[in-house]
Amino acid sequence: MAEEIFDIVDENGQPTGETVTRSQAHAEGIRHRTAHIWVVRENGDKTEILLQKRAMNKDSFPGRYDTSSAGHIQAGDEPLESAVRELSEELGIQADPDDLHFAGTFPIQYEKEFHGKPFKDNEIAFVYVYDEEVGIDNLTIQKEELDSVEWFDLEEVYQACQPPRDEKFCVPMGGLEIVRKYVKADERRSERMSYGMSIGMGTGLVVGAVIGSATDRVGTWMCVGMIFGMILGMAMGNRKNSEEE
Repeated sequence: MAEEIFDIVDENGQPTGETVTRSQAHAEGIRHRTAHIWVVRENGDKTEILLQKRAMNKDSFPGRYDTSSAGHIQAGDEPLESAVRELSEELGIQADPDDLHFAGTFPIQYEKEFHGKPFKDNEIAFVYVYDEEVGIDNLTIQKEELDSVEWFDLEEVYQACQPPRDEKFCVPMGGLEIVRKYVKADERRSERMSYGMSIGMGTGLVVGAVIGSATDRVGTWMCVGMIFGMILGMAMGNRKNSEEE
């Protein structure tokens, strides 16, 4: 089997035009790109993340819990297409590109020893969030890459990865921080939208009641007012989200 070839990239994750083999990249710490996909869900008032338990034959962090799905970006490929492919290969999730939400990038750089050999990692990780419905029992996991998957509370994992880190996890802190920021921003967007719709519907009901009383058709005009108020509220919410972002 031919060895994987990666694009060498600059500090912003942009290809320099040169390539490197996987073994050389990790032997010499040459910067390359990876795609990290975080599968998230809401469970009551908590946000949960799906973590994979890495296979014992992995060349780094064997047997530890890591990002939902992640992999190197092959030379000539784009981060999004790599993310879609990794989800399919590792978890059996057939996602459309529009299902993946880009959340940011972060650097990973360290030197460790695994299986008695030195390992140098130097990468720019492209982070995507996947929040469509996922059932563990319906996943088809790639046994060569991972042993199993499990849902974890996002905040509990974040705390466990603070120094001194729980060695059960090898989740990169940079990825966790990006996902937490994305989730919190998404919650704020939802709150602004709900607030705008509430204000709009309330205003519409009052205006509809006034017009309805004058025309002796209260029910009809209150319904009309509520509908137009809801539309107005959604527009207000969207505008506020755009201003905040």
